[in-house]
Amino acid sequence: MRAPAPAYTSNDGVIDAARAALGGMLLDAVDHVGEVALHVRREDLYDAMIALRDTPGLAYQQLMEIAGVDYPDRAERFEVVYCMLSLTRNHRLRVHVATDEEKPVPSVTDIWPVAGWLEREVYDMYGVLFSGNPDLRRILTDYGFRGHPQRKDFPLTGYVELRYSEEAKRVVYEPVQLAQDFRTFDFMSPWEGANYVLPGDEKGALPQAKGAQTPLSADAIAKAGAAQSPTQAPSEPKSTESTAQTGIGKSESDATPKPASPDVIPTKGGGQNQ
Repeated sequence: MRAPAPAYTSNDGVIDAARAALGGMLLDAVDHVGEVALHVRREDLYDAMIALRDTPGLAYQQLMEIAGVDYPDRAERFEVVYCMLSLTRNHRLRVHVATDEEKPVPSVTDIWPVAGWLEREVYDMYGVLFSGNPDLRRILTDYGFRGHPQRKDFPLTGYVELRYSEEAKRVVYEPVQLAQDFRTFDFMSPWEGANYVLPGDEKGALPQAKGAQTPLSADAIAKAGAAQSPTQAPSEPKSTESTAQTGIGKSESDATPKPASPDVIPTKGGGQNQ
């Protein structure tokens, strides 16, 4: 069964309506891969958002997301992208604003309060300033973090690393140390098994003493122990050639009379009764 309404409204007439509503505030409008992008002057962003929200035929009531983009080769390297949704028209578009590290972008928190946290994310990740935001602080990175991690020139490893110090009883910051910068690799298949012990695999060895901790299972320990133990020749069964080898002396016949016991009373028939 087909849906009673299309998944989204077509872009027909959207750019024309935006040009009429925004006028000189609009720098460029692009319809690409089924999406409309409006490039707006930074100084006119607030008024442009009001026009996009209140103009009949546009009516973009909701701000869904604010994202940042970094183009290091541009004079104004950052773009702030606002993703808009019209509930009444079932249509989406994007509003783009260009800026740099120093020029602030007008905040839209008075229009959509949700923009407060979204602008803080863009500031934290890219360093874009927003004028009019009542609480422009970092929101995703740690206290005292240096730099903005989603800029293209930010190192992937960062500048410092943190750990808990048992001596200081607190979290300490230390310069990043790349211990594997020049580590060499080979192309041996790990499924076939290497002829050397890889770093970290020493823990998989047999325990030094019985009962010591090891990640191996009981079957693996038994198989490894059997493989390491020397092979012993099967022992021959013991045999004796004479009674002297057993240490019990010479054998005696059953006919030999046994010494009488003082606790045994002889009977008339020659037998003994107890």
